[in-house]
Amino acid sequence: MSDPTPVIDDLREESEELDALVAELSPEDWRRATPAPGWTIAHQIAHLSWTDQAALAAVTDEDGFRALVEQALAAPDRYVDDGAEEGAKQDPAALLTAWREGRTALDEALRAAAPGARFPWYGPPMATASMATARLMETWAHGLDIAAALGVARPPTGRLRHVARIGVRARDFAHAAHGLTPPAESFRVELTGPGGDLWTYGPEDATQRVTGPALDFCLLATQRAHRADLALTAEGPDADRWLDIAQAFAGPPGAGRPPGAGRPAQGEPR
Repeated sequence: MSDPTPVIDDLREESEELDALVAELSPEDWRRATPAPGWTIAHQIAHLSWTDQAALAAVTDEDGFRALVEQALAAPDRYVDDGAEEGAKQDPAALLTAWREGRTALDEALRAAAPGARFPWYGPPMATASMATARLMETWAHGLDIAAALGVARPPTGRLRHVARIGVRARDFAHAAHGLTPPAESFRVELTGPGGDLWTYGPEDATQRVTGPALDFCLLATQRAHRADLALTAEGPDADRWLDIAQAFAGPPGAGRPPGAGRPAQGEPR
């Protein structure tokens, strides 16, 4: 059983870096459009706040979380946008406070969770480390959209290892989300991290393989760039199909970014 503390610590650090980007924004800046159609910076933070609260319910209030799932099932194509829209109507200061309080409460709940605990979610149930990883993945991805709206480059860090891992582990979920039968064969995934080290997943002798920069894989799995704009290579038809449908997040498949839209600006790796 792995200790979830390192990923919870990394989630806190990722959140604090994003907080520093938005803490001093003017009300006008909060209304800046981001690369997600119809979403301003306020929508992005509202979504993170809303999802943190859902995660907190999953960890501490299973009945309350079940009610949230019922709401999602009643409007599967709208519940994410509706939640962001409602939160974005708040005064920016109130929204920022709500996000900070929610993520702090979630941090404390994750650290207090019993060893081996598993929590319900919109996709498969999650262990403590997996829940923290999912929140880090979303914080990083939505942070990219906010940085793009502000014209800021966010350097990739070693925290992307968590995002890459959840993207790899979500392979079968991504197939199911598209109504496809997951491949029976394990894949080999070899990704070059921001520091030049190699991150590997799956058996070395697998015939279905994916290789490339870890950053590019993370951008693909969070749908922040189109496959055509990334330096990822697939060997084998099943691996090739996976790169067309990969997603690291729960819920229905998103539209993703169009080909030719390019990649979010990146600074020097850290």
